Formats: sequence, structure tokens, C-alpha cells
Amino acid sequence: MGHNVLLVDDSSTMRKIVGRALRQAGLEFDTIFEAADGLLALEVLEKEAVDIVLSDINMPNMDGISFLREKAERPHIKDIPVFMISTETGDDIIGEAKALGAVGAIKKPFTAEMVSEIIGPFLQ
Repeated sequence: MGHNVLLVDDSSTMRKIVGRALRQAGLEFDTIFEAADGLLALEVLEKEAVDIVLSDINMPNMDGISFLREKAERPHIKDIPVFMISTETGDDIIGEAKALGAVGAIKKPFTAEMVSEIIGPFLQ
């Protein structure tokens, strides 16, 4: 059985790259939802059944850190696992993201193998 994933990134090209990496990693998804920022991601999470979120950190309107803060305040979506996908993977920003509920991070650029290793165990 596949899962539903939400890709959150202000770059439509990056969303396509992440989606392709998921397929190349052999991870099964029934539906891949997309959002251009944290505000739109929250709207998707309110309407759709999502199993996992892959989110950029730097985005307009609502960045990834603010998205995690807001998501944590909503009981019905707060437990959906979020992985940060960003060029910023320093201990400070990723530490803050994890403190706000992110379960892991993938550094850009990444390979399908990295995606499989990091995300795969959460989809078993």
C-alpha cells in the first residue's frame, strides 16, 4: 500500500526533483501533494490525509520553521512526520527544526539513495 506525501518548497522545480527522487528511491506513494510555502502546506494538511511531509526551510510567506511551529499547535496534524530538505543543515537550524517536531533532515543536493535511507524507515 502506498502513502501520501506533501512536498513543501517555493520552487516548483525542486518539488519535481524531490518527487522524482522519491520514485527513483523505490518509495511508493499513492498521492504526492505540493505546496509552495508553509501556509499552503497547512491548508493541504487540513484537507488531505498525508502520511509524511518533506519541507524546505527558506520559503516566502511562511518558512519551514514557522510551519513546524504552527503545525505543532494543531492536534489533528501535529504528529505527521516532517523531514526538512534544505541547503541549510547546520546543527542550529536543524536542531531548532527537530525541537519543533521535525524527525530528520536531508541536505540538498541529495541522491535517491539518501532519500531512501532517511525516509524509507518511516514508511514501513
